[in-house]
Amino acid sequence: MREKPGSDADRETGRVLAGSVRSGARALLRRQRADGSWLGELGGNVTVDAGEVFVRTLLTPTSSKEAPSQIIAAVARRIRHEQLVDGGWATFHGGPSELNASIESYLALRLAGDVQQAPHMLSAAARVRALGGLDQSRALTKIWLALFGIVPWRETPALAPEIIWLRPWMPFDIYDLALWARLAVVPLSVVSALQPTWPQPGICLDELCSDDGQPAAARRSRKTREGLFELLDAALHRYGRLRPGWVRRRAVRNVASWLLERQEEDGWWAGIQTPTLFSLLALHVAGLPADHPRIQRGLETLDRYTHDRQDGSGRRASIAPSSVWDTSLALVSLLDAGVPPADPDLLRAADWLMDRQTTRRGDWARRRPGLAPGGWAFQAVNQYAPDLDDSAEVIRALSKIAPSATAVARRDCAVRRGLDWVIGMECKGGGWAAYDADNTSGWLRRLPISDYGEVVDPPSSDVTAHVVEMLCEQGLREHPATRRGVAWLLREQEPDGSWWGRWGTNYLYGTGHVLPALAAAGIPASHPAMARAVRWLIAHQNGDGGWGEDQRSYLDPGTWAGCGTSTASQTAWALSGLVAAAGPRPVDSLSTAVRSGAAWLAGQQLPDGSWEEPQYTGTGFPWDFPMRYDLYRQVFPVSALARVLRTFPDLDITP
Repeated sequence: MREKPGSDADRETGRVLAGSVRSGARALLRRQRADGSWLGELGGNVTVDAGEVFVRTLLTPTSSKEAPSQIIAAVARRIRHEQLVDGGWATFHGGPSELNASIESYLALRLAGDVQQAPHMLSAAARVRALGGLDQSRALTKIWLALFGIVPWRETPALAPEIIWLRPWMPFDIYDLALWARLAVVPLSVVSALQPTWPQPGICLDELCSDDGQPAAARRSRKTREGLFELLDAALHRYGRLRPGWVRRRAVRNVASWLLERQEEDGWWAGIQTPTLFSLLALHVAGLPADHPRIQRGLETLDRYTHDRQDGSGRRASIAPSSVWDTSLALVSLLDAGVPPADPDLLRAADWLMDRQTTRRGDWARRRPGLAPGGWAFQAVNQYAPDLDDSAEVIRALSKIAPSATAVARRDCAVRRGLDWVIGMECKGGGWAAYDADNTSGWLRRLPISDYGEVVDPPSSDVTAHVVEMLCEQGLREHPATRRGVAWLLREQEPDGSWWGRWGTNYLYGTGHVLPALAAAGIPASHPAMARAVRWLIAHQNGDGGWGEDQRSYLDPGTWAGCGTSTASQTAWALSGLVAAAGPRPVDSLSTAVRSGAAWLAGQQLPDGSWEEPQYTGTGFPWDFPMRYDLYRQVFPVSALARVLRTFPDLDITP
């Protein structure tokens, strides 16, 4: 596996796919870090970069390695680079201008010093007005605007820090929210309650008003308010004006303690950028000075997790350091490609993963109090928030390596603890969610603060599929948890044969991962569910042989499900699904689809063994927050082509 591209080994094989797999595996090995892990850039949209500008403007710790103005200038270059020709900003590559991303980008550029009359700012303001203006912005955007004195706090949803005192026997408590929503709402409750403002000279954004031209701060939202949740929001606003001062001060102190308890060693919260920004702001508003060690630590890590663009287009903030996820996927991909299980590079990666197994109880223990810790988180530094997706993939990877005799016991112990935790986190209906068990309070989606994205964590087909496939590989095909998971997956299949994807885009992600899980569970290729899924995948193959799906499939599945420009990762998902469903005697249409898909994927490979993929094929919140995993364009194609070769050994694709 260590030959250079174009070596004798490549020339000796007349088969393009075999050479493509070897070249792709070598490219992946070159990206391994010195500590044994992999870490690709996890990119979001410009609202992530705008958030960094906002917080850098408000907090200026003396320990920053760079002057805040230099950091802001670099981030601003990135935001300008992402502006569309119509003046706005999109939330994903190839997408349309989106109102909130455009407002936040415009504000960030104004804070960075761009003048209102600059041509690109005039174009941006016109686009914002055309999209609806400030009035139509979401709750989170309005909170940012209120912090800078641009809109009054009364236009934002009311949040009370007293929510920290709610208990599970009450109609609602903070643990009814998903992990990511909990870590946003709790700190924002302090910001909302204390209502700080940092007006910036000359910045009021009247130019973004869409209709009567009144100053933005004098305008009230024209958004219709009706129903129980709007009444609750009004009552909370009233409570904020009437509550005893000592009650509010005590609640703020309790929230600050709650946040400090959950801050990880690197200074972040759950390894996610946005909750970290909110938590740093909340602690500062609650009384911690900007140069407090806790705040400095978080901002210093923010520096480490940003990426300077190689094309000189500026600095891009990272949503989260996805090193555990990237490392587990890289290991599985390399093993699929034929790298020996005892390869020293793979064993180093396995050691690194075992060192990251969680040993403390997090919020997940609220619903599983008797369950011992043992999962893995998405990030290298995150003991508080392990997730089921990462845990399943890490167990899959560790189980396939061949450590030395002295290391087997350690590996087996880690796998056993991880298995117990994963099985114990199964939800009531038989599926698995990302971070919590039975976090399904759908009514929370109707809260005014919930217009930013998903706020609960129900089971999903893709996470459940990863867990089911892992359990079957562990010899637990007949385990009750596995059988419940399989039954849940079969119930979740869409009428057209696909599965909806929660953490990847979208039906291609769900379908491409469920089919291998069902095959591992013993569901035959002749099963109606498998046959329907195969027909759906074949029907949505592009004319060039690849597969692609646009983020708009979350909003309009009738138009966009399984439709979009062919991408390396999505083509790999489709191929993996078809290969898993092939059975001993695949139908001709399946073989033809696999052949043309594999040919497209091999043909798109670059000379260095990698693939190019600017599209966003990952999902944070369906539609609201697309993501781009840099390593997806490498790990999934290598795995898929290796599986094609293994299942169709006579498949020969010539240049």
